[in-house]
Amino acid sequence: MRELDSFHRNHLLATLIGPGCERLQSQLELVHLTRGDVLYESNSRLRQAYFPTTSIVSLLSVMEDGASDEIAFVGNEGIVGVPLFMGGETTPSRAVVRSAGYAFRLKGQVLQDEFKRSSSFQHLLLRYTQALLTQVAQTAACNRHHSLHQRLCRWLLSGLDCLPVNEIWITHEELAGMLGVRREGISKEAGELQTAGLIHNKRGRITVVDRPKLEAQACECYRSIRRESTRLLQAA
Repeated sequence: MRELDSFHRNHLLATLIGPGCERLQSQLELVHLTRGDVLYESNSRLRQAYFPTTSIVSLLSVMEDGASDEIAFVGNEGIVGVPLFMGGETTPSRAVVRSAGYAFRLKGQVLQDEFKRSSSFQHLLLRYTQALLTQVAQTAACNRHHSLHQRLCRWLLSGLDCLPVNEIWITHEELAGMLGVRREGISKEAGELQTAGLIHNKRGRITVVDRPKLEAQACECYRSIRRESTRLLQAA
């Protein structure tokens, strides 16, 4: 297996699999996730969990008319499938692969059994859940109070934090759907960022050229989410 796709590439998984957890490691299955893959639908029963290594998965809130907005996303810092160990087993959100790459898949029953067996396992997953809830809450506030320009910068920076490279394969239409705006608005803001020399944008691929300047233009939400995630998971 290539080092890039080692379970150590997922920070949560690397911490969960310590000495004495060899049986958990043996249950992991490396899978390739294609952009657009639906890992679970809203209100469906979850049966598997995913630990992304080089992929990004969006969690979408879905309305009755089919409309959806991104409420959070998961990359190499976390797990897709929190309801499995929180006792819900279903969720009104949908999980969609936003950036293709690899992930480790684990049967839901195995995750539940380990969660019940190990207090340290519980402790870490609950701290991760708190970090995820912080992202959900901060995203809701961000969508209400900050400009599209700031929100786009936040999303690009948070996406890069989940990847081993400085580029994201994503279209303006996909970004518009996640941020709940028109595609034309995304194209305008991306064009301004490119003109300013902060990003390079071409054919569904956005490369960040000047990260410090991009961070300076992002809203406070990016720093708040990252700070809380670091505090919770590094202390675990």
